[in-house]
Amino acid sequence: MPALRLEVFDTVTSSDGTPQPLVEASALDEAKVASFEQGYSAGWEDAVAAQADDQSKIKADLARNLQSLAFTFQDARSHVLQAIRPLILEMTNRLLPEVAREALAPTVLQALTPLADEMSEAPLTLVLNPAARDRVETLIAQATGLPLRIEEEPTLAEGQVYIRMGTAETKVDLTQVTADITTAVRAFFNLTK
Repeated sequence: MPALRLEVFDTVTSSDGTPQPLVEASALDEAKVASFEQGYSAGWEDAVAAQADDQSKIKADLARNLQSLAFTFQDARSHVLQAIRPLILEMTNRLLPEVAREALAPTVLQALTPLADEMSEAPLTLVLNPAARDRVETLIAQATGLPLRIEEEPTLAEGQVYIRMGTAETKVDLTQVTADITTAVRAFFNLTK
């Protein structure tokens, strides 16, 4: 039986009867390269578009999560501040005046130290509340040995002391400092509401 012969459609028969390819080999190679380039470019564009889409989704999710965290942080901060508010206010009302009473004598001594160099033989006058006299007088006498005259003034608050040297006068007012701190703490908690 003779071998089966299939007809080839991609060739043309030349005048001498030899089959010629329908498309030149170089043109076919160029077409393959162009087709590959076109497919590669389309794939690259799809990948870039997909990446841009993913990034925009990630940015939107991140922004949403950050906003949620900000609200959560503000809520937590508000709850914590409201929880510690009574404690802080009580400390301000009870502890702060006691701390100011204990700090009065060292504060007066600190204010006196620069004046001690300028002093002549004239005595130094301290005007203070009688309740603060013992603490202030004891510390000043021990630390400086300066000639000291104390005048008691019951109208002054316990945290107020006037230091007079001749015509110069310096005021130490821890009562006002305590009141300012208390006002600032209350204002802070009122502001956070």
